[in-house]
Amino acid sequence: MADNMAYQQHLSREKVFRDPVHNYIHVPDQLILDLINTKEFQRLRRIKQLGTALFTFHGAEHSRFGHSLGVYEIARQICENFARNYPTKTPGDGGWDNSERLVVLCAALLHDIGHGAYSHTFEHIFHTDHEALTVKILTSPETEVNQVLRQVSDEFPQQVASVITHDYPNPQVVQIISSQIDADRMDYLLRDSYLTGTEYGKFDLTRILRVMRPYQDGISFAMDGMHAVEDYVLSRFQMYLQVYFHPVSRAMEVILEHLLQRAKYLYEHQQLDAAFVPYLLVPFLENDFTLNDYLNLDDGVLTTYFIQWQSASDPILSDLAQRFLNRRPFKSAQVTPATVHLLPELKRLVAAVGYDADYYTAINNSFDLPYDAYDPHAANPKTQIEISQPDGSLIELSTLSDVVAAISGKMTGDERFFFPKEMLAETTDNLFASTYQEFQHHILNDALID
Repeated sequence: MADNMAYQQHLSREKVFRDPVHNYIHVPDQLILDLINTKEFQRLRRIKQLGTALFTFHGAEHSRFGHSLGVYEIARQICENFARNYPTKTPGDGGWDNSERLVVLCAALLHDIGHGAYSHTFEHIFHTDHEALTVKILTSPETEVNQVLRQVSDEFPQQVASVITHDYPNPQVVQIISSQIDADRMDYLLRDSYLTGTEYGKFDLTRILRVMRPYQDGISFAMDGMHAVEDYVLSRFQMYLQVYFHPVSRAMEVILEHLLQRAKYLYEHQQLDAAFVPYLLVPFLENDFTLNDYLNLDDGVLTTYFIQWQSASDPILSDLAQRFLNRRPFKSAQVTPATVHLLPELKRLVAAVGYDADYYTAINNSFDLPYDAYDPHAANPKTQIEISQPDGSLIELSTLSDVVAAISGKMTGDERFFFPKEMLAETTDNLFASTYQEFQHHILNDALID
């Protein structure tokens, strides 16, 4: 357990941040304010929370900075509730030890600090790992974040990091930050719902926090709050289907991925014009980057390179940059067991009219488990949601809720084939009219177009 009671420096006047989701985010601790003011945390202002989803939901311009503050605020409220209503009285009684408060707040605030420019797409192309980089930012003496954390103790940065990696010894602390109903998920559902202008992610946060309570092995929820928890699970289910897995957002992500792949290919084969070399990306193109190289990147840096690449001599790089910047998404069709056999032929038809199928087609799948009961034999077993009974016993949520049971353990999402929208154009006078028509016949008759 963290020995952080020695650091109790409170601000003379509590700092607040106005927030569209939580109204006020309260910062009474000097340490938290110091962390917010570090350059590594301020960088999160320049990393979009929802990446390419802003091409579908124009309000989704929010950053990981705002989300991180929101996760901190929910975690702060949880700690306050636990300290007031469920304090530990004797060792091992399952109550809340408030000496854990500071490590919880720091882990909540910093849980996303390792995310990079266009987060998940960048990771896939350049094989970075935002969780490993989060740990490195926390524990490296060269970062301002590490220097602030060491004001508590020399061991404190590693303690905070161990919460992120799920190695921290107290499961209550880990589950506040990372579980099937945690501060992270609760904030991003509410925040993403609000800023995309959708209703799917709304749930009764106040009620859930009210019925949340610690026990020896983690966090549980009172029986009289079960329906609020049930509503949260359904909200998450709907957000993934309606927002996070939206075909247009995924189409723009495919273009982004192929754009970065093309730049990487041209650089590796010395075919990228000197004027268009992305110098801040070179360490990643050469797979030899430092932590400082990583922190120098953000969404704006990459977007600047995309603007330059519009004028590149390579037609694929130039075209993909224009498609991304000017929102010209690929179209897509759902892949089913009945249509999967068509994919090689569809790719051949796209190539036959002059497109490079490696860059102008893609198969993308997006699936999620909305809720999953604990399976100790699973590759990554999840902490299940426990409902506490009046006698103190615990019952797993899906055994009490027919609605949750109906979606528990069931993968949701789909697999889609992406292709240039031009393949659906009218082609009566085109040399390749028959090829276009054959493609359209397969897409419109045998697959589900979107």
